[in-house]
Amino acid sequence: MRAAFNKALLEIAKKDPRVYMILADIGYGEIEGFANAFPERFINCGVAEQNMTGVACGVAMEGNIAITYSIANFPTLRCLEQIRNDVCYHKANVKIVIIGGGMAYGPLGISHHSTEDLAILRALPNMVVIAPCDIPEAIEATKAMMAYNGPVYYRCGYKKEPDVYDGPVKFTIGKANVIRDGRDATVIFTGTIGHNCKLAVEELERNGIKCRLVSMHTVKPIDAEAIQKAATETGAIVTVEEHNICGGLGSAVAEVLMDNGLGKIPFKRLALPDVNVSKIGSQKWLIEEYGLGVQHIVKAVKGILK
Repeated sequence: MRAAFNKALLEIAKKDPRVYMILADIGYGEIEGFANAFPERFINCGVAEQNMTGVACGVAMEGNIAITYSIANFPTLRCLEQIRNDVCYHKANVKIVIIGGGMAYGPLGISHHSTEDLAILRALPNMVVIAPCDIPEAIEATKAMMAYNGPVYYRCGYKKEPDVYDGPVKFTIGKANVIRDGRDATVIFTGTIGHNCKLAVEELERNGIKCRLVSMHTVKPIDAEAIQKAATETGAIVTVEEHNICGGLGSAVAEVLMDNGLGKIPFKRLALPDVNVSKIGSQKWLIEEYGLGVQHIVKAVKGILK
């Protein structure tokens, strides 16, 4: 997915001289295309993410589009104060891109896990939060992000993410995509965990349970209409996210349900428990260890339908 993002960004930069890429000494093997094509618009700040964010804000305030880019937590939590006070407060046209959302860097441990980011970034005023699920959605998300004027947080996957969509992808910020329809329940997901959700929904259908599958690629502003329709038309919702259970997608969906008098429908959040993800292993293994595998999703849907 990171390769797809960088390729899409390069194509946009060829047409728009306002696009700058600002790094903290990371991304080699993927960013050379941009660096070689536009050396005057490529800034490596070294391992200094706070400075990277400040530079990006200054570049954006001069009328440009600044992209900060690094892995997992480093462009977000390490420089949260600068994002809050510089980027968001000034509504600067800065795009904060992380590579390896969730537990994509599983073997490297908690320092490289991005598991609280959705909650933290969506709490910041003026910030848009998006998390594409596969390569086609990531490409369209990149285009939408670059066309949007203002701060955006883009939670990118790592690599070799399987496709969730079977056909063309439309991407509108704040508008969820219904990947398949159903009337028995709805599974709402964000990010690359969507592949497990797709497999779970397919298994449920083989068992006579037809679920609506929704990619909530924009966590903020969230598509309240899609959530309300899922609640009233299917009567039950399960949310799935590779993120701490506190404050992420599940919390955002619950807020919409409660605010609109729909708090009584069967509802279940599947997410990482509120713990430090201290186990070490591959992303696939960690997803199973922390209850986000295909069978965990199947069990959750069957459970709320009882």
